[in-house]
Amino acid sequence: MATATHYPPVSFHFRVEFQGIPGLQRQDAFFQEVTGLSRELETEPLKSGGENRFSFKLPTRAQYPNLVLKRGLFLESGVLGWVNDAIYNLDIKPVTVLVTLLNDKHEPLQTYQCVNAWPQKWSVADFNAQESRILVETMELVYQYFTIIK
Repeated sequence: MATATHYPPVSFHFRVEFQGIPGLQRQDAFFQEVTGLSRELETEPLKSGGENRFSFKLPTRAQYPNLVLKRGLFLESGVLGWVNDAIYNLDIKPVTVLVTLLNDKHEPLQTYQCVNAWPQKWSVADFNAQESRILVETMELVYQYFTIIK
């Protein structure tokens, strides 16, 4: 009986999907970097009468940072149209964003489902005539929370 060997997954094999944005193209799933998949429990300090050495910390709610997506600039992009509608026209349409970690056979290992995401910021990297590299665009999305789907 052969035993399966398990290795930690690699972080460079993933895809990003946007649910609910019309006009998406194949390149809208290609990103070079995704950050902001973390959660933290906020706390509230409570000072107790007579206890001067410390204050208690009470948990309040979960907090999520912005989801930051980076990729080479695509001039024709459904995602960029969605971002532009939100920033230029204040036509904010929250969507679900799926960040899926893939195995070596391109099969999903784990999916991070970011709920009610909407664009807050868009930028491009600095232009520099002394460097030869791809122009990278960055999108920052606010989202309510994420769940992990296996």
